[in-house]
Amino acid sequence: MEIPPGIVYLARRLHLAVFPPVLVYIGTRVWAVVFTKPFPGWVKTPAYILSIPVALACSILYKDLRDRRQAAIRGAVLAPKVKSSWIGGIDILLSLTRGFGKRWIGSPFDKYCEADGPIVNIRFLFENRIFTTEPEHIKAILATQFKSFEKGSSLWDQLHALLGTGVFNSDGETWKFHRSMTRPFFSKDRISHFDIFETHVDDAMNQVKNRLREGYPVDFQDMVFRFTLDSATEFLFGRDVRSLSAGLVYPKSSPLSGDAAFANHPANLFAHAFSEAQSLASYRGRFGPSWRLAEFWSDQVAKQMEICYKFIDPILKEALEKKRLANENKVDDKAHGEVEAETLLEHLVNYTEDPIIIRDEILNIMIAGRDTTAATLTFAIYQLSQHPEVLQRLRIEILNKVGNSRRPTYDDLRDMKYLRAVLNEILRLYPAVPFNVRSSVEATVWPGANGGPPIYIPPNTRVPYSVFLMHRRKDLWGPDAEVFDPDRFLDERTKYHTKNPFIFVPFNAGPRICLGQQFAYNQMSYFLVRFLQNFSSIALAEDVQTMPPVGWAEGSNAQEKVIIKHHLTLYVYDGVWVRLEEASHTDVI
Repeated sequence: MEIPPGIVYLARRLHLAVFPPVLVYIGTRVWAVVFTKPFPGWVKTPAYILSIPVALACSILYKDLRDRRQAAIRGAVLAPKVKSSWIGGIDILLSLTRGFGKRWIGSPFDKYCEADGPIVNIRFLFENRIFTTEPEHIKAILATQFKSFEKGSSLWDQLHALLGTGVFNSDGETWKFHRSMTRPFFSKDRISHFDIFETHVDDAMNQVKNRLREGYPVDFQDMVFRFTLDSATEFLFGRDVRSLSAGLVYPKSSPLSGDAAFANHPANLFAHAFSEAQSLASYRGRFGPSWRLAEFWSDQVAKQMEICYKFIDPILKEALEKKRLANENKVDDKAHGEVEAETLLEHLVNYTEDPIIIRDEILNIMIAGRDTTAATLTFAIYQLSQHPEVLQRLRIEILNKVGNSRRPTYDDLRDMKYLRAVLNEILRLYPAVPFNVRSSVEATVWPGANGGPPIYIPPNTRVPYSVFLMHRRKDLWGPDAEVFDPDRFLDERTKYHTKNPFIFVPFNAGPRICLGQQFAYNQMSYFLVRFLQNFSSIALAEDVQTMPPVGWAEGSNAQEKVIIKHHLTLYVYDGVWVRLEEASHTDVI
């Protein structure tokens, strides 16, 4: 029987509650020996009761004094603290947990940075969290001071039920092993092979057209998540979950939206469980190491992952058995040659026969390859629905380059400059991974922000950062930073990110830069080309779309017509519902 998470948490910290009273007890015994009389009873009870909070206060004061002294020695200062009204920053914690998914995702971090600068100490539960949106700091985390930061044991514990020891949840030699094991698979030949894409694109386009002919709008997000799930599982396993075969969702107002057979389709159960596991794992980040108290009796992420494993484990078992039989029947490899692995699963089996390691790595790559691509395409279609002039210009490029029906090649996609600019602008405004976190493994110093003094980062400190907010900073991207305009990647405004590449890092950077970056660009580009060959106009179905409530976002963000949420990656609450006009196959521009 598995021990409940809350019990594990309390057991690990039992010594913190026991040690102070033990010291009091020892103190009373020493008193009795030194003064040859019992310790006063009227003092003993309060001493036991107050020992724990006094020990906690002393520990906090000591750490603060130590950090200030170490910062001064290095000629640096500490990051400014976000003001808290309650002891331990409980008010900040409540604000973060209550607002999770219920307000604009940049809040309240944007307000903290607006008040105190791009780097702040958001301290709660007596734990420092140095939050930054400064490109020089993100550069330090990801590249120049890479060895000083790692995912850390706290994040590993938070995400282990979801990611295991996969490449996105490991450090040191384990990370190097997973990275080296996966890297060779993402060769140019493989990432430019579009047959898998075409099969599932064709299925998706036909289903969209059929739904439109029924008179209903289409939830593009639902459709593209199905497309990327089927593409990803076929690419990874050689066997897709056939989520498109379940059909597309209907609007809630339709009597067909409550079909039980649809809800219980195996692919839908898999997709829902995988998404829910990510949401739960991300929510844990609000509590840090104390997340087990919020899931005291059972690991909620593990429950969801059991559903996913029912699909994955039989495939792993089959692949390992195939490998075993191949080894038993193996003849002279030099004479016959090794057959190149067709899927990532086959590739990984050649490195290890540990099913847990393989499963962890597959799931890590699935999140990276499926959810991020689907999110980017979702926001691309959303913005194209709001900017018909961009849509028409993009279709002109597509039709001029590949016509209205030909499949694009790798070279075609590489030559479509405006298509790449559109994708880059989406990745700037809506980076698939809006927030990330590292932990410092040693004391380090960052350059000051806006000409200020250097910032001291203590060891063993969680350091969250937001690419989402950095990509929207007007001092980095110009006064129109929050405006969707693909031309900023083509005109003189390119000076902003060419001068400092670390203001645009949608695929991470440094040693942990995304292995599948070009694969993602190819898949997204291929899908958009095929989609816009089939459809000539896109309109947001505002009569069906779930719109943001009043006050959900402020300033230029108030123009958003969808509710942006995130778990590990961005998505739109209740989907992106669109009406489309089919393109004529005689279109020539």
